[in-house]
Amino acid sequence: MTESSAATPTSDLNTRYGRRGRSRRPLVIGGLGVVILAGLAWLVWAAWVQSNPPVTSQLNGFEIVSPTSAKATMQVDRTKSVEASCRLQAKAADFSIVGEVTVTVKADSPRHQVLPVTLTTQRSATAVVLVGCTTADQHRPH
Repeated sequence: MTESSAATPTSDLNTRYGRRGRSRRPLVIGGLGVVILAGLAWLVWAAWVQSNPPVTSQLNGFEIVSPTSAKATMQVDRTKSVEASCRLQAKAADFSIVGEVTVTVKADSPRHQVLPVTLTTQRSATAVVLVGCTTADQHRPH
C-alpha cells in the first residue's frame, strides 16, 4: 500500500460514522463563561460600592429667616473618618438659586452629627435644598 491509500480508510470511517475534527465549541463556551463571570463580578462590586458610600447626608428642615437669610439643619453620617464637603442651596419661587454654601465636616469630628447651617441669599428664598456631601474618593454627592 501507498501512503495516500493508508489515509483513505480513516477518512472513509470519518465519513461513514460522521466524526469530524475537534470542535472549538467547548473553548468558545468556556471563554464566554469567563467573560460573563467577570462582568457579573464587576456589576456586584459597582453596586456594593455605590450602595455603601463613605458619607451620606439628609436635610432635616429649614426656615426662611428673612429676605436675605435662611437656616437649615442637616444630618451627616460617615462610615469612615474622612473630611466631607456638603453643599446646600437656597432657591427662590422660580427655582433659581439665590444662595449657596459649602460646609466642611472635618475628619476628626463625630461620624454622626446634626449641623445647623445659615445661608445668605441674594433675594427671598422659598426653599433650601441639600445637594449632598462628597469626599476626596466620592465625587458624586450623597
